[in-house]
Amino acid sequence: MTKHQLKAVYVISVAAELAGMHPQTLRIYERRGLVSPARTQGGNRRYSDDDIQLLRRISELTDEGMNLEGIRRVMELEDENLRLRQELDQARQIALHAIREAEQADLRGVSADLVPLKQAIAVFGQSPSLDPD
Repeated sequence: MTKHQLKAVYVISVAAELAGMHPQTLRIYERRGLVSPARTQGGNRRYSDDDIQLLRRISELTDEGMNLEGIRRVMELEDENLRLRQELDQARQIALHAIREAEQADLRGVSADLVPLKQAIAVFGQSPSLDPD
């Protein structure tokens, strides 16, 4: 996200025009918690490029027939999906780094300190077997 995208510069009338909405619609969306424009010291709303993109996404979802509560839930799920994808990418990078380190250690003839792990499968609702194999 660039600094320009975060900078809240648009007054409500300009933001409404850019988003293809009526200014009163933006006020409703703010009251419902779907958008949170910045405020000047005097209390006037200022919208950023990100806010405009968010308003356009809300418009797409309303055009598909969703109500505002459904839109809020969809946007929460989209945010969570993005967060989880980022976490997954980080975990993959950590795993790849660990694999590379282990491979490099193996190539150098150094023990990679990997310990075999014996795992047991437990079926829900059944007590685990005490038989050690």
